[in-house]
This record gives sequence, C-alpha cells and structure tokens, in this order.
Amino acid sequence: MTTPEILAGRPTPLGASFDGDGVNFAIFSQHAQSMHLCLFDEHGIETARLVMPERDGDIWYGRVPGITPGQAYGYRASGPFSPRDGHRFNPAKLLLDPYAHRLTGHPTWNDALMGGVEAPDPRDSARFMPKGVIEDTTYDWGHHEAPRTPLEESVFYEAHVKGLTKRFPDIEHAGHFLGLASDPVLDHLTKLGVTAVELLPVQAFLNDRFLVKKGLVNYWGYQTLGFFAPEPRYLSHGRLWEFQYMVARLHSAGIEVILDVVYNHTCEGDENGPTFSFRGLDNRAYYRLHEDKRYYINDTGTGNTVNIEHPMVMRMVMDSLRYWATTMGVDGFRFDLCSTLGRTRHGFDPNSAFFKSIRQDPVLATKKLIAEPWDIGPGGYQLGSYPTPFSEWNDQYRDGVRRFWRGDLGHVPVLADRITGSAGIFDHSGRHATSSVNLLTAHDGFTLVDVVSYNEKHNEANGEDNRDGHGENYSDNFGIEGPSDDAAINAARTQRRRNMLATLLLSQGTPMILAGDEIGNTQQGNNNAYAQDNEIGWLDWDAADPDFAEFTRRLISFRKSHPILRQKRFLHSIARKVDGVIDLFWWRPDGTEMTRADWTNGHLHVLCAEFRMASGTPLYAQREEAIYVAFNAGGAVELSLPVLTEGFHWVRHIDTAEPELSAEPVGTTYAMKAESVIALVEEPA
Repeated sequence: MTTPEILAGRPTPLGASFDGDGVNFAIFSQHAQSMHLCLFDEHGIETARLVMPERDGDIWYGRVPGITPGQAYGYRASGPFSPRDGHRFNPAKLLLDPYAHRLTGHPTWNDALMGGVEAPDPRDSARFMPKGVIEDTTYDWGHHEAPRTPLEESVFYEAHVKGLTKRFPDIEHAGHFLGLASDPVLDHLTKLGVTAVELLPVQAFLNDRFLVKKGLVNYWGYQTLGFFAPEPRYLSHGRLWEFQYMVARLHSAGIEVILDVVYNHTCEGDENGPTFSFRGLDNRAYYRLHEDKRYYINDTGTGNTVNIEHPMVMRMVMDSLRYWATTMGVDGFRFDLCSTLGRTRHGFDPNSAFFKSIRQDPVLATKKLIAEPWDIGPGGYQLGSYPTPFSEWNDQYRDGVRRFWRGDLGHVPVLADRITGSAGIFDHSGRHATSSVNLLTAHDGFTLVDVVSYNEKHNEANGEDNRDGHGENYSDNFGIEGPSDDAAINAARTQRRRNMLATLLLSQGTPMILAGDEIGNTQQGNNNAYAQDNEIGWLDWDAADPDFAEFTRRLISFRKSHPILRQKRFLHSIARKVDGVIDLFWWRPDGTEMTRADWTNGHLHVLCAEFRMASGTPLYAQREEAIYVAFNAGGAVELSLPVLTEGFHWVRHIDTAEPELSAEPVGTTYAMKAESVIALVEEPA
C-alpha cells in the first residue's frame, strides 16, 4: 500500500476537517516533542504513520489529500515521561483525537491500555483502542426551526436514550437515537405535554474496567471518552446523521433537546488509569495536578479533574458546546458537577472564565443552561450561586417536598418557600423564579414509585454490597418494603404520588419530570442504577399505569393554561402598583391569614396559598384571576375559601383525592380530604 503524503495544511479548525479533496488534521499539545498521525483500514490495521509536519504555537497540523469520510485515524505523541513533572507521553499508546466526530466503538480492556505509572509501558495499545472516524458533518435541516420555548413555559423530561426506548412497544431501533425519533415515542411525549427532553450523556463514554469485570456496563454515561462524538451504542447504522435526524424529529414535535454533558472530568481516572487520549496528548495541560504532579486533584470523585483554566482546554469545551448547539442542533445543556467548572485556584467563582466564556458567547448564551450546582470538592455545594442565564437543579426542592408529604414535623414553612420558587435561595442578582429547576426525582435516586415503596435503598445488583447510592432518600414505604398485594397500601401510595406530582406542577419554578414517573415505573428500590443496562434501568412499558399518565397529562395541561403558576417574578406578598392587590396570601384552613404562631407550629400539616400576578409585573402581562392551592399532609379538613369580588367564584380544577372529577364551581367552603392537593381558579360566575 502506498504511504499517503502529508502536506502543510492549516492550524484551524482543530480536529479532522474534510474539505472535499482531503482532510486537514490539527491537534493541540503544549509539551509534546513530536506528533504522529496514524491511519487505519476497515479491519483496524495501521496502514500509515505520518509525522505532523507543521506546528503553530501548540497546534500540530497537516493535510492529507485524497482521503475521505469513513477513514479511521488516531495519534501518537512523543515527549517526556516524567510523572513528577506532570508528563506522561508514551508513543506506544494510540490516542483518540479529542475533536473526533465519531468513534469506531469502545476500548477493549487490556493491560496494554495502561501508559505506565512510574515508567512508560512499552506495549502497543492500538488493537485495543477505538479509532476516530472522519465525518462529513453537514446535514440538510430543510425548513427546520427549533421550538425556542421560553423557560417559564418549559416542562423538562429527563430521559435515558436506551432506558426510554428499549422496551417501548412497536418501534424500530429500540434503544437508539432513531428509536427516540419514532412516531410512537413522539406521540407519547407530545400527548404528555413536556416541552424538552433532557438526555443523560450521549457523548461517547467508557465502560469502566471494574464494571466489565463484574459483568456490568456504564449505563448512565458519566465517563466521557470523546466530547464531540455521539455514543456509538446509540447509533443504529453508525452514522452521525442519526442524532441530527432525532433532533429534527423532536423539534418538529415542538420538543427541545437538552444534553447532560460532563466536562468536569474524563474517563482516564487517576495516575493508575488508562491512557486513551488527553493523558497521552498533554497530561499537564488537560488535568489539574497536585504540587507533586504525579497525582491528580480529584474534586469530582472520579480520579481526575479537567483543567479548564488552561486556555486550550477551555477552547475545547467551548468548541464542543458550540458544535452540539450548531452542527448537531441541540437547545441546551445540563452541566454535570458544574461547581467544578467554576473552580479557580481560590475556590468556586461565579465570574470564573468558564461562566464568562459562555455568557459572552453569541451562540451559547441563548441556549438553556442548567447547572448541577455541586461537586465533592471543598465548598462545592453552590445552590443559588450561579450567574444568569443559568438555572440550577434544586435538590432542596426535592428533599423539602418529600419530607412534607412523608409527614416530617416543621415542614410547612419549607414547602411554602419551595412552591414559590425557593426565593430564599434564588431571589437575588435579578434572577428569575425559573432559575429553580424543581425536581422530585432524577436518574440519580429513587423513581417516584420507589419513593413511596421503599424505606431503604436496594442496590445489591450493583455488586458493591449495597454501599453505593444515597442513604437519605426521605422516602416512605407505608409499612411494607417493596411491592405489596394490600389494596389499601397501594391506593395510599398512588395518592401520595399524585400529591407529589401535583405539588411539582403547581409550584413556581421550572418543573422536571423523570421519564417513567408518569407511568409508574420502578427500579426495584435501586437508587443508583448507573450500571443497570437491563430491566432495572429500562422503563417497563408493559406495566404502564395509563390512569397516572392521564393524570400527569392533565396537570401539565393545567399548568400551561395558567401563567400565574409559571411566573418569572417572585411572589412576596407585596401589593401590586396597578391595583393594590397583594400578589400572595397564605391562608389558614379557617380562612384567616397565617400568623407567626402558625408558621412556627411544627405540627401543622396543611398549607394554603392564593397566587396572583407578581408585584412588578408589567401592564402587558397582568392577569386578574387568582389560583388557590392547598396541600394537606394530614387528616380531612374543611377549608373556608377567600372571599372574591362580586361576579366571580372559585372553580375546582384539581383534586388529587378524586382525580377523575372535571372542573366545577365550588361554594365558600371546600371539604378537603386527607392526604390530598387541590387547585381552584378564580373565574367569572
């Protein structure tokens, strides 16, 4: 075979760029002494090893004429192997291009993948490594238009590509991007009324060696292998367009696509881990290292932390985000362990380079940006500290609502703050109530069914003797651990689920529903199903509860129909300048206003609120009606309803104790059943 020639090329863009008559290759390494481009045939055999002929600063580049999309490639970097100085170069290790748009697969675990701890490992890793693949990334979007749903109108739906679709009835490509794009799945999502799917990681990720040894795999995907490549296991035909087609199909249904992205660490682990890409290209640049540079700073709990303070590493993250936002068409990002991305040498900083870079970027600043506002490093819990336009996962909402409905003492004031957008956390610096992403459940933890079915986590299938996962779930099994044949217990559990879901969708803030909660899906008490690529992690559509799905649909529809429930401005019991009407009332069941004694009564289990348009709402957005909501975690109670002006009355729309009832006017009192939620709307008589 003739060795292809390599010409000068250009240093931008980074990655492998097909120009119609060849491919330009450009890759960053600050400390390498030489760089080789390796080409492979369809059998994974290395057919050429070409010296990168040009260097511009820290960018190595060259152009190979005549090669086309489908060509597999990788790199070998030569330089010092000096762990004490932070360098771990080893040309025996084939390295993935961090900018590769597609990968041939996953690493095959072998000791040859290890670069060496104190001395370089001489074994060639190429036959155990996936390769990057040249792709033509263009896609004909036609007359495609993204929904661009305002945050205050959004209802997020967190889902796993495979978990959502693997057991979905009567679809092709189950478990893949194309399965998510199928008519039956889109029908379910549109009928439910969600406005965005928030997908667990779809960037290429690793099956950890310790999991493979136990016969398990990395199911969730929080071990990124390639920041520009879609996960190969979700591609039916191994082609990039499958993801773009999925996005276009979801957009055509009015549904946005948000990606859960992991830029805080990579899958290479600590100093004992494998060498796949970043470690071999420039360990000292890509990772944060201790003063003894043999060791990695581990604010993420995964063995390493990405050095986002390095300008070229920051550039990679920004390039990756823009690539998914433009070429791949996505609408937003949820940042895993986002506190790590805001860390400087002085600790977390909401004005760090990462946040500044995103906020000034004309593409990224317009996208939905959601922070997981913590990591395990010092001072890592930063809920409420993020700059606009970031929203944040609110775990205090989750815990407060669960504890209120479990009957924990003293949680009426907590619930009051949660249903009004957690103002105590987010109402500062001009932030909106939508900054709080309210969740009851997420991929990490119990499903909604399991919250009312288990007192303890049951993670035995993970092979860690049930030591993994959260210990504090604030759950309640109603006296029996797990599934029950007792009709009364099952009815109480279903009622509790309705109450919690109604609380979520009647709260100010941005609601997020975990996929499967609407159909009563269980993970059998596993609250850390990260390795369960099986019936534990997949949604069981055969056991779906259609009544609960219909109830969820009704709640979402009610929320969409009433802007008072989804305001950007916080409610603070302040009179509106327009008419002097107070924007928020807290009522006792007897119809009088709450007093300080009521708020400090730890045995109180009823919370009643009257929502109106927030003080400061512009004239063009004013609405006159009110919504009265009541949350009763105790026994039956007679409610005396607020007096309305002449010509108006209260109309019941939601009563979780009788979910099948249609809207109907009520009188001046309402007999509220035990353990229930109601929502009444002020309407003309």
